[in-house]
This record gives sequence, C-alpha cells and structure tokens, in this order.
Amino acid sequence: MAGAQAAPQEEKQPVIRLVRNPDPAPDFKLTALDGKPLTIAALQGKVVFLNFWATWCGPCRAEIPDLIALQDRYKDRLQIIGLNVDDEEADIRQYVQEMGINYPVAMTSNDIRTQFGGIPALPTSFVLDTEGRVVQKHVGLWNPEVYETEIRALLGMPIMAKVETFEDKGEVFLAHADRATDLPGVDLSKLTPEQKKVVLHRFNADMCTCGCKFTLAQCRIWDSACAVSKAATEKIIAEVSSELKTPIAPAAPHTPAAPSATSTSTPPSPVKTPAAPAPPQPEDQN
Repeated sequence: MAGAQAAPQEEKQPVIRLVRNPDPAPDFKLTALDGKPLTIAALQGKVVFLNFWATWCGPCRAEIPDLIALQDRYKDRLQIIGLNVDDEEADIRQYVQEMGINYPVAMTSNDIRTQFGGIPALPTSFVLDTEGRVVQKHVGLWNPEVYETEIRALLGMPIMAKVETFEDKGEVFLAHADRATDLPGVDLSKLTPEQKKVVLHRFNADMCTCGCKFTLAQCRIWDSACAVSKAATEKIIAEVSSELKTPIAPAAPHTPAAPSATSTSTPPSPVKTPAAPAPPQPEDQN
C-alpha cells in the first residue's frame, strides 16, 4: 500500500516592517551637484529614499546600480537622494559621471548626520513616506528587493509581502531610545520588573563616556560593540541588583541590660497599667 503523500509546505510570506506613527524627517536645505536646491518639504507626495554614502565605501558602491534601477523604474513617484558624507566634491562629480547616477547627489554636513540620529555605518538609508515621515532605516547593504517592496507598499501598489508595523524604540531615531525595554548586548533577564525600571531609567539618564555624546541607551543602540557603554550598563545592573536584593534586617528585640552595681543610669520605665481601685474604708463608729 502506497504511503500518503505529504502536503506541500506553504511558503513563508516575506515581511516588511514600517514604523507606526512615524516622525517627520528633519528637513534640510542643500544644493545638489547640478546646482538645484534639495529639501524634504519640496518632495511631498513622493516616497523619498535618503542614502548616506561615500565613494570609498565598498557596500555603497555595490548598491548604487540597484538604486539607479529603482529611480528609473519608479521615476516621478520616487526620489532617491545621495548624501555624500566624506569625499571631495571633484571626486564625487567624477564618480557620479562614471556610474551614470540618475538621482541628485549632494555633500552633507555633520549637523545633518546628527539630526538624523548619527550615521553609525555606511551606507545608511532612510525611507520616507509620501508625507515626509521616516518609516524605516537600513544600516549596511540590504537586498534591493526589500527597498522596492517598501517603496511599492508606500505608494499603494501591490506587493507579495506582509506589512507589519512597529514602535520606534531607537532603531530609527536614537531620541526614542527611552522607549526601549531591551538593548543590544544588555542582559536584563535576571532583574525584577522594579529593578528593570530603575536600570532603564539610569541608562537613559547617564551619558556614555566613549566620546559618542549619547546616553548609555543610545550608545548601545548606535554601537552595540562599544565596550565603554557595555561595561557601564553592566555596572549599573550589578549596583541596582545588589541594592534591591539586600534584605532589611529585622530589629532585634529590646532586652534591658542587667543593672550594674556601679551604674547610675536610670533603667527603662516599665509600661504602666491602671492601678486597681482601693476598697472602701469602714467609717469610724466612735
């Protein structure tokens, strides 16, 4: 008797994640290499893809052909902007010409990088919806199919993927690190809910001393390899865990000391109880 055929396994649907209740992108006023002004405000109605990059960055160079193809495919509904962070203008112009980059490229400043929460690595890209709000951040080299799926979803076009939303807890803007309940490389599993609340408050109040100018929580999200913030968070966890786990010793029962023959101190007074009333005395019959 032939065995029953196994049911075909259903393929797992790809998932894209977009920020729930996203923040507006910090606006800027830049001049592209072609002399045209660049602002976020002027791009309302389009999906915007902000790509922080440099010519010396290998992963940046690797994804540029895919970005060129995306800009060509979605034309007036998508605007990719290349924000170069660390090159000479002449070198950028030459590279743009050699690669045939078909989207505006501008040199950017540290101020703009700071406004976007710091750029931990190159490339780093921000995806903006048609209202100019940041819905996703990608650090490093990603599959261009992810970018395209996000773009199509934001444009209301059909996609073969599931869309999930998430609350930004510092993944997109470091300013929201205070919403995080877990941080990279930080073990909070052995803490009580009260202890966890205390240490998270400390992580968001204390500054990291590695030179990043971020809080400990922000530094852990921005650079999970930072040994300084890792050591500082571990120290706080140890301190809070020790403080809240130390039981308070019960007060010892009071035992009055035996009076000394030479002691002149007054012994503690016993607790007084009401005296019983004296019996009535008989009247004098004489």
